[in-house]
Amino acid sequence: FFFQAEDGIRDSSVTGVQTCALPIFLTYGMSYSHQRFSTLKQIDKQTVSRLVPAWSYSLDSNTGEESQALVLDGTMYITSHDKTVALDAVTGKEIWKNTVNYPTDPLKTVCCGIVNRGGALFNGKFYRTILDGRVQAIDAKTGREIWNVKSGETSEGLAMTGAPLIANGVVIVGVAGSEFSARGYLEGYDAETGKRLWRHYTVPKAGEPGADTWPDNAANARGGSTWTTGSYDPDLDLVYWGVGNPSPWNPLDRKGDNLFTNTILAIKPKTGEFAWYYQTSPNDPFDHDNVNSLILADLNTGGQMRKVVMQASRNGFFYVLDRANGKLLAA
Repeated sequence: FFFQAEDGIRDSSVTGVQTCALPIFLTYGMSYSHQRFSTLKQIDKQTVSRLVPAWSYSLDSNTGEESQALVLDGTMYITSHDKTVALDAVTGKEIWKNTVNYPTDPLKTVCCGIVNRGGALFNGKFYRTILDGRVQAIDAKTGREIWNVKSGETSEGLAMTGAPLIANGVVIVGVAGSEFSARGYLEGYDAETGKRLWRHYTVPKAGEPGADTWPDNAANARGGSTWTTGSYDPDLDLVYWGVGNPSPWNPLDRKGDNLFTNTILAIKPKTGEFAWYYQTSPNDPFDHDNVNSLILADLNTGGQMRKVVMQASRNGFFYVLDRANGKLLAA
């Protein structure tokens, strides 16, 4: 739905249409900080009661709809699991529609809803993931596909439902699949060409950092989904991403802390290298799935302004960390 005011609030650039100034939202979370806060002032406590429906558009799908709308130059972009659409944000008129085709096999193994959570806008392109483990770039003006690359195999329990994050020219995506014993990862693609630049698994194998926190030296390490979009600090050039639960669910089958599951990661977008990590639920027996959004802010803590990253974790704690080094400031 797009709402307009019943009276009085106008965008002078759109003759006769009573509407607020159109926002610009380019990324999931409304900004790199994930604060989900709009600075627009035309809708406030006094005017909000005058909002009424202006138009609606059906995505013609009987599955869940979890896409966050993005808006640029008066165009609104919405995804579903099987399509991407661009709409005139004032009238709701469809500008273009790009239909997604994929085999039915992913529907047997995707966890927790056949959905897509949205995309990212960057340099004239709209980026999204596709359920069967693909990443797609679309021309934002025409809806024409520019590139489409394969990331993972659904036969391994993987699925892609999350919105990409564009950081320092890199398209960063994560995966779902812990419930089907997939091995989670994050990976980065060149925004122009779709070339994969790096992949970093969130659970180690023998000889890799963190392997000693799994039984059998991580021979059977699984889990660590990354399906919620991360946040980004351009000044530090660090991306912050939450990692999900380990697999199998029974902790007696995987004694140890099980890094890097249920962990807050800080990564370098150009290489995927871990800068620091903070684990919230070692040896998780409760399916805490620590992928909740990571919110960036500058806060006064103990009389000192600190750049922090915050998370309301599923284990019941609210964490405040120094986002430069991962030091715990409060929980």
